[in-house]
Amino acid sequence: MALPWTLHGDGKTVEAQAVVGPGERLSWPLTIGIGSQHVVAMFGATFLVPLLTDFPPSTTLLFSGVGTLLFLLITGNKLPSYLGSSFAFIAPITAATASAGMGSALFGIMAVGVLLALVGVIVQLTGTGWIDRLMPPIVSGAIVALIGFNLAPVAKANFDKAPLTALITLIAVILCTVLFRGILGRLSIFLGVLVGYVAAVFFGEVDFSRVADAAWIGLPPFTAPANPMENPAAVLGVLPAFLPVVLVLIAENVGHIKGVAQMTDAKVNQLTGRALLADGLATMLAGFGGGSGTTTYGENIGVMAATRIYSTAAYWVAGIVAILLGLSPKIGAIIFTIPDGVLGGVTTALYGLIGVIGVKIWLDNKVDFSKPVNQFTAATALIIGIADFTLNAGALSFNGIALGTVAAIVIYHLMTWLGRIRKTA
Repeated sequence: MALPWTLHGDGKTVEAQAVVGPGERLSWPLTIGIGSQHVVAMFGATFLVPLLTDFPPSTTLLFSGVGTLLFLLITGNKLPSYLGSSFAFIAPITAATASAGMGSALFGIMAVGVLLALVGVIVQLTGTGWIDRLMPPIVSGAIVALIGFNLAPVAKANFDKAPLTALITLIAVILCTVLFRGILGRLSIFLGVLVGYVAAVFFGEVDFSRVADAAWIGLPPFTAPANPMENPAAVLGVLPAFLPVVLVLIAENVGHIKGVAQMTDAKVNQLTGRALLADGLATMLAGFGGGSGTTTYGENIGVMAATRIYSTAAYWVAGIVAILLGLSPKIGAIIFTIPDGVLGGVTTALYGLIGVIGVKIWLDNKVDFSKPVNQFTAATALIIGIADFTLNAGALSFNGIALGTVAAIVIYHLMTWLGRIRKTA
């Protein structure tokens, strides 16, 4: 069977300012090298999510690789993307696991995947215009920001467990960001974790007991989602915390596709529906087997921007490598040795960066905060999310992320509607 890529030039060299398109590839040794670079770019963020949520890292890595290959198939090898663990799931997974166990969190992940896949089908049939109307920049920015800031207490709790290690990790992340350029600069989180880990080993905070017993090769642990029929109150009660994640994944995917389209071909935007469907199916699959939900990764966009190589062949390599890493229980055990202090330091920056991404959405879209509708939409949603307001309605519990998301959407559209009525009255 013929491979779907044409060779770029002689496959060994890339001319100055030349672009290697999604349907092209370099020689296989070079393609494997580029694909491995994508693995490095995604690895730091992807392994942090299961580490922060007590999910098996090897399982999450396996499903991120499988999800990436599924994404490439569904988008016809035309959209270069890696599906890594989404940080938007951290808060609802943490809350669900604490209240109703890991199985309920996996059910929530599956529910998000189902909804995202349905949105993908609708977008494929109708286009993305309704998404832009439902979530204009002021709303989407507020939702992304409040998810990041809602996690601040989690970062502080880990920081307080080993303040010196956490501080060393945080300083290392900042210094790596400032001192390094290119791919190393984009790996500042990963490098900061390495520095913090070395410090933690020196301070005797790392437990290697489980590493020696782990096999080099083997299947990762799989966990089935909870059955809502057995304990509907507990399982269905976690859904309100997960549903806002759908909106974040839509925003992340649409933004990713627009970024790739700007660098390659505007026709890529026509794949938005397929991309949402693919990410939804990948998230469903991960939730069904015990992995974290997925999203398209900005880290890998950075690699493409730096190299000007957009070949989907490199992403096939990255997906396959991730699957191989997931089939090594020892790697998962090593990842799990990262202590709380290191996590506290890196998440102090990381969770704040998630919040700042929301602010960046406002800045990039020149949101006018002199308008009361924008002021109240952002202000109310952020306070509800940061303070983690909670509303209990029978068996259902709505946390700050769910309530903040609803507030952002309702306040914006209600004030906009009332403003129009006032003008016509």
